[in-house]
Amino acid sequence: MTTAARPVVKKPDLINDPVGTALYRTAVPTTIGAIAVIAYYLANTFFVSLLGTDQLAAIGFTFPATILFTYFGVGLGIGTSALVGRAIGSKNPEQASEITFASMAMGLLLGLLFTIPALLSIDFVFPLLGAKPEHMQLIRSYMIIWYIGMPLQLMQFAGTAVIRATGNAKLHGKLMAVSAVINAILDPLLIFGIGPLHGMGIGGAALATVLAWLFTIVVICYQLCVKEKLLSFKLPAFKNLWESWRRLLVITGPAALANMITPMATGVLTATLAAYGTAAVAAYGVVSRLESFIMIVVLGMSMSVPPFISQNFGAHHYDRVRQGLRMALKFVLIWQFALYLIVALLAPLIAAIFTQDQNVKDTIVMVLRIMPASYAFQGMVILSASSFNALHAPRNGLITSLLRFFVFYVPLALIGNHIDGMRGLFIGAALGNFFAGVVITKWISVYTKGLLTKQPQPA
Repeated sequence: MTTAARPVVKKPDLINDPVGTALYRTAVPTTIGAIAVIAYYLANTFFVSLLGTDQLAAIGFTFPATILFTYFGVGLGIGTSALVGRAIGSKNPEQASEITFASMAMGLLLGLLFTIPALLSIDFVFPLLGAKPEHMQLIRSYMIIWYIGMPLQLMQFAGTAVIRATGNAKLHGKLMAVSAVINAILDPLLIFGIGPLHGMGIGGAALATVLAWLFTIVVICYQLCVKEKLLSFKLPAFKNLWESWRRLLVITGPAALANMITPMATGVLTATLAAYGTAAVAAYGVVSRLESFIMIVVLGMSMSVPPFISQNFGAHHYDRVRQGLRMALKFVLIWQFALYLIVALLAPLIAAIFTQDQNVKDTIVMVLRIMPASYAFQGMVILSASSFNALHAPRNGLITSLLRFFVFYVPLALIGNHIDGMRGLFIGAALGNFFAGVVITKWISVYTKGLLTKQPQPA
């Protein structure tokens, strides 16, 4: 008796598959991967919270330092995906291989370069952030391990970007999900201990994350070396390596800077809300965390659409670039508006999950019925910025973020605050998202239309 062979499911062909099919088959697993990334932070925060308030406060102080290096990693991933995707689309596997090695090497070398200064800065930086003496030992036990593992994190950003650039979003989603599960399993074992294994406290949370990164790196190297043939450990000519690093930094720098703008603008709004009391700040903190869940599909698409654009850009299929971008923007518009209706309806129930304080509840409900109405346009801005990076126009991506936050979002929020207090502040911020979405979507539409009239340029 014979058993029918299981059909081999191929990864999407981003250049030849129907546009809608290619986008769907990459967006779904990438979104799952984005959820897994958020699960990392939720797992660490949950298990550390069981240790006590001081430990939870200590982990809060580590956020500004860890996010700084994380944003650089995100920028490195954006540059890697853009360059590798275009090289693949241009049928230039040698160049794709060079960029892959250069990106992984850059992540490793910069991580090692940053580690010693970062370790030496712990006792200086965190007191400036407001950490009290009783928190410093806890912060040290976490950050020493995290900083030592930092090269692995940067390499992970580079490696997963290459995997997405090849169109293998399914593997990316699986990798992030399995890595998050490993982190969640190791967290209680390393934090609290089991049997002869003594608990490491807050340091155990950092070690769990670093070990999850190590697992991901091993799988990535196997995939890129054996399956994709894009990574070899043969050192290239220094001239070629230096040129690859230069090209990476041209995109990585502006992309990383654009990501850093977000917490700056959030800080302005938080400082403004402080005048309305603790309840207002607490409510905004809850909504800010909920935003990552409400926008999770947009986050997934911001990672899955750029490889499609980069490959078709490299293949000079500019009509597919425009079609794919239009489809993605329309989907985000419809999806986020539908989600807004659900969030606005369930706002009182959502608020009750996070607090029993009536003032905080009322503020959360008010904000959830204002801000998410503009998330469709915010999503269009995010997709436009990531698409500019995929089209090798990183300065446009940076300008997109600057326009949204400092021309529309923050000024209109402050004007609204002056006119109608706290409610006006959020209405102004929502209007800022709306105007930014309209203007920037028009800009990238004109930009991609202009590609059709240009002569193809070599990758």
